[in-house]
Amino acid sequence: MTTVDRVVPAERPRPAGPVRARQPLPARIAARAGGGALRIFLILVALFWLMPSVGLLLSSLRSPQQIAESGWWRVLAQPAQLTWDNYSQLLSNGKVMGSLLTTAAITVPATLLVVVIGSLAGYAFAWLDFPARDGWFLVVVGLLVVPVQVALIPVAKLFGAVGLFETTAGVILFHTAFGLPFAVFLLRNFFAEIPRELLEAARLDGAGELRLFTRVVLPLGGPAIASLGIFQFLWVWNDMLVALIFADSGHPPITVALQQEVRQFGNNIDVLAPGAFLSMVVPLIVFFAFQRQFVSGVMAGAVK
Repeated sequence: MTTVDRVVPAERPRPAGPVRARQPLPARIAARAGGGALRIFLILVALFWLMPSVGLLLSSLRSPQQIAESGWWRVLAQPAQLTWDNYSQLLSNGKVMGSLLTTAAITVPATLLVVVIGSLAGYAFAWLDFPARDGWFLVVVGLLVVPVQVALIPVAKLFGAVGLFETTAGVILFHTAFGLPFAVFLLRNFFAEIPRELLEAARLDGAGELRLFTRVVLPLGGPAIASLGIFQFLWVWNDMLVALIFADSGHPPITVALQQEVRQFGNNIDVLAPGAFLSMVVPLIVFFAFQRQFVSGVMAGAVK
């Protein structure tokens, strides 16, 4: 009887050095993002994105005659056209300046209310046990898909019945109500990622729920809260639809005031250009002031 030898395949030679794990796709893209060509491309994209803002700024520093005769890029060749006369007229325009104060009076309370109530509700949905907690949270999530346009007429009738129509308080309540579902959803998911052991250790040290919320949860949730505050501030400051319907027509926000200037004085560019740029600068200042917290909150949410 003959035996057949089994053919054993030769083993693939292993590399002498350590085996490097294959990096994930985002890491490979980030590693290649340091190239000079890509940086130049991103700079060009940023310049192209900022071009309308730069054009608005330069237009606001030119006289109405110069704006009508040529484009804003002529300033690059003739810098003597720049003047602050438009801003001087804007500061003397009581309606536009009053609209900026009205916008601030709406935006600041609407942002603070959403941040405070959303933080408390997010903590409750994340770490407190109460009846039908998950069911109520599903209701909050369901409210995210309700468009603002659907609620305009019912809310207008309700505000008219209770005396809140065409008032600053009514606009604040509307923005607060429609900002809370997203705030609760965002902060609840962020607070739920806090280690349970950390909260239990604080409870063993005698911390109550209020102290636990203010001393432990809020500091850890600072980036997410800052991100929420920036989003809410930008939404309310740049809103025109809700302000056009619910705000006081005698003291409108800046978006409605500029729209009225266009309707009444179509060639009043010496007021419209600096007013539009001034209304755009305030959100930019808020964003750059809290950009570090905003980036931390976005990165934390991406990691989690």
